Amino acid sequence: MAGETNFDPVLLRTFLTVATGLSFTRAAEQLGLSQPTVSQHVRRLEEACKRQLLRRDTRTVALTDNGQAMAGFARTILAANDEAVAYFTGSAMSGRLRFGAADELALSELPTILREFRQLYPRINLELTVTQSGTLVRRLTANHLDLVFINQEADLGRGTLVRRDRLVWVGIDRLQLEPDHPVPVITYHAPSLSRSAAIDSLEQAHRTWRITCNTREINGVLAATRAGIGICVLAQSRVPGDLRILSGRFDLPPLPDVEMALVDNPRSPREPVEALSRAIVNLPLGPHASPQDRARR
Repeated sequence: MAGETNFDPVLLRTFLTVATGLSFTRAAEQLGLSQPTVSQHVRRLEEACKRQLLRRDTRTVALTDNGQAMAGFARTILAANDEAVAYFTGSAMSGRLRFGAADELALSELPTILREFRQLYPRINLELTVTQSGTLVRRLTANHLDLVFINQEADLGRGTLVRRDRLVWVGIDRLQLEPDHPVPVITYHAPSLSRSAAIDSLEQAHRTWRITCNTREINGVLAATRAGIGICVLAQSRVPGDLRILSGRFDLPPLPDVEMALVDNPRSPREPVEALSRAIVNLPLGPHASPQDRARR
């Protein structure tokens, strides 16, 4: 039909990768394309929709209002495309997939993703390990896991970025912290990214602190925080609705960003690893995600 507009999934996937990381260079690396090709894909998509989707200069990339709308449509279109491909090819995929997830990531949308994955690929034996990120990376390196979903330092450059988030201080709403008293910290056993971030930031701000709870699981961190015996550090998008973000209050020091990333084992079969990776990359954002994070998705 004359005048009909179609959006090529290849162009949509390239645009969405740029929109997620707000970087043409990073998108080119993730997609295995040259940067001019990435730019060409975005330009062709803009020509197809007759709208500017990105504002870019020599230093920054930002989504326009139309770009934010297109990012939402792109996710929907690509998710439907991936589901269709998985439906018609998944039954032939078989074998074992050893998957590891950091425990705080396994609490939210991940169970739904894994349930749907098992329905699409019933012949894949999915083995799940839930523990701290450092342990998962060690098991992956030792060839005991095929794919891990972990928290790691921002800009580490390891694996596939699923989401960039900010670490925040979290506690109950009625909690009071006295400026001349040690900050009560609830945290994981070392080594732990959130533990190091909490202690390092307090040390740099010359604030005294004390560990009021040491635990190995997120449920222990949340239980102690809800009991009001201290404050913890969580990714902003993972803060439960009954707890409050305390960053910016009580002169608490700022915390660094964190990345939620997928790291795969190059020795593992590619098809099941890539299928589960696609599903996780499209995880929805949590209730406390910032507008910037939503724009990037």
